Amino acid sequence: MKRPIVMIITLLLLVTICGCAVNRAEEEGIDYMVLVNKLNKLPEDWESKLKTVHFTNSIGEDVEVEEKAYEAYQKLKKDLEAEGIYVDLDSARRSIEAQQQIVDDFTAEYGAEYTAKVVAVPGYSEHHTGLALDLYLIVDGKDIIYNEDLVTYPEIWEAIHAKLAQYGFILRYLEGKEHITGYAYEPWHIRYIDDPEAAKEIMDKGMTFEGYLGAVNETDVTLDCGSSELYTEEEIDEVITLIKCRFASWKDCELHSITYAGDEASAEGLEYINSLDENSQYSRCMELLMDFHSPKEESGSFEPDYEYENYQWYVGLNEKDEWDIVSWGY
Repeated sequence: MKRPIVMIITLLLLVTICGCAVNRAEEEGIDYMVLVNKLNKLPEDWESKLKTVHFTNSIGEDVEVEEKAYEAYQKLKKDLEAEGIYVDLDSARRSIEAQQQIVDDFTAEYGAEYTAKVVAVPGYSEHHTGLALDLYLIVDGKDIIYNEDLVTYPEIWEAIHAKLAQYGFILRYLEGKEHITGYAYEPWHIRYIDDPEAAKEIMDKGMTFEGYLGAVNETDVTLDCGSSELYTEEEIDEVITLIKCRFASWKDCELHSITYAGDEASAEGLEYINSLDENSQYSRCMELLMDFHSPKEESGSFEPDYEYENYQWYVGLNEKDEWDIVSWGY
């Protein structure tokens, strides 16, 4: 029996429409500009859309990377090798379970405060995206994989950073921007955004990814280490970075300044912080003062749209010679 011509045309249209819908579904992929940080969790549907590749690095470890990020990395690597610079990937995509293991290991070895400064909470790590890549260096045939060793090659990192944008990468955790990114400076941590023009703007202006996306208002922050006979400027700067990393989790707050309160205040603070918890005995203490602006809308315990001045922070040196944030507030 012959089908009426109208029915045939209708069936053809349905097939075409369904085919287009399937193609669109197949083409729908991840958002390469996704923001994952201390305040923004990995999207729920991310893993169902993510396409990755695996490879073995120079030290024999398996590394998983988002497919386009891996292609771009290979081009970057080839370009660097032409300049006599050799790199490989220490890690890229991590599962939530793997991230939890890292948190547990770092906490056991270095303490909770140091861990919070350098390791993301599971579910809030950019490494879950597959777009964040940790590089390591190969110098004179030797694999340089530990952070404390990697930072001793500033000239090499400068040369690497200069080439990132043309392949769609940015440097993610900038020096001095810890109050925005939430993490200390990591010259090895790069992020693929699949847009060389945007990457160039971010790198040329020295912006954070948060600032480029408009998630925060990037402001200049005044830091004053003062004059101390108790602590070196490097020690005070280390504590300031610790506080800035914590501040990054204060949603919509704007940091203006952090100041060392002075030796006398820090000496008096030691007795105070040890009185807060009888199980904790700190050997040294710093008091620092912060000026910041609270969110325009009511948020937690802060007065809305208010300029806080001389907001106190007490930080103590624990038995592992790591600084803990012990107390904050007026």
